[in-house]
Amino acid sequence: MSKLDKEQIIENFTEAYKSAHGKTPTIEAKGGWYSVDGGKNVRLSALEEMTHDLTSGNAKNETLKKTAKSEPKPDSATKTVTKSKVKHSFSVKDYWQEKIMAQNPGSKLPR
Repeated sequence: MSKLDKEQIIENFTEAYKSAHGKTPTIEAKGGWYSVDGGKNVRLSALEEMTHDLTSGNAKNETLKKTAKSEPKPDSATKTVTKSKVKHSFSVKDYWQEKIMAQNPGSKLPR
């Protein structure tokens, strides 16, 4: 893998994002991870891939949709409060139970 020039990659991504979405992205850097508009944290190489996707017109990339959210960011004080109250509804146990029941209708689940 070639050495990446972070300033050049960020500048290229900013130009591509601005031409695709009509606004300048907010890029936050922390410990080698980059967050675009408050979305998922990605590495520099992922920003480079997203730049290629934006310039080629391939806007169907799921990672780009996740990182390019245009939702307003809440204040940091409210953000910490909401994180403690948010409970994830996904459970691996429930997922496998549903999968077993879908494959074998009428069967009993294990204890």
